[in-house]
Amino acid sequence: MNRALFGKYWSGESPLHRMDSRAKLTFVVLVMVAIFCASSYAALGLCAAFLLACILIARIPLPQAVRSIGPLFFIVIITALLNVFFVQGGTVYVTAGPLQISQAGIHNAVFLGIRLTLLLIDASLLTLTTTTLDLTDGIEAVLAPLRRIGFPAHEFSMIMGIALRFVPQFVTELHTIRAAQLSRGAKLATSPLRGGISSLTSLMIPLFTSAFRHAETLSAAMDARCYHGAEGRTKLKPLAFTSVDARGAIAVACLVVAVIAMRVAGL
Repeated sequence: MNRALFGKYWSGESPLHRMDSRAKLTFVVLVMVAIFCASSYAALGLCAAFLLACILIARIPLPQAVRSIGPLFFIVIITALLNVFFVQGGTVYVTAGPLQISQAGIHNAVFLGIRLTLLLIDASLLTLTTTTLDLTDGIEAVLAPLRRIGFPAHEFSMIMGIALRFVPQFVTELHTIRAAQLSRGAKLATSPLRGGISSLTSLMIPLFTSAFRHAETLSAAMDARCYHGAEGRTKLKPLAFTSVDARGAIAVACLVVAVIAMRVAGL
């Protein structure tokens, strides 16, 4: 079954898929800037509408797009809980010893939760609509000016591209290992808190073993193909900007200007 996961490519021929990877990297950063500049629920709603339009244009089913950030959603939950208990202000609803749940804490938890969710969806859209090769070429092209000061742009982009593509692989293997452990009688589901450390060990050790095996296989495959870095390397499909990138630039610019205008106007 084809499932969208963070870091996994969702095959398609939509305008977002056809965009130049350098443009997509720039747009993702600009949308993140817009999300960080959003100071109200109305501004966050505008950013959410923009991302929803991008998902529809990319022809990615909405449930799959939301599911793609599932493995990282614990970041949103932890951040929200920290804000609920440690941000104080306004009416106090619950007091339990030194902890209090106040109006400001709930407001911050909800606001930051929405903001982090939008940031994750924004980043996930990049990997869902960009192949590993295009993503690697795009990162390398964006970082190319840093070569003048000795920065290994090609090697860094290769590491980033491979790391992103390993995320869905590890998530899939984690589910497989968990199912295998449960079939052997492991009590991973019945006592997740009492047996937390032992459960984590029984999952992480096979996962790390698999990760090292994949790394060795990948290294052998790259050696077999005479990979030697960026020196003398040519590209079958050179990156090129098209009219799709221009339309994307206009849409992202309108979003950033609108969010900043709403912030200045206090909306």
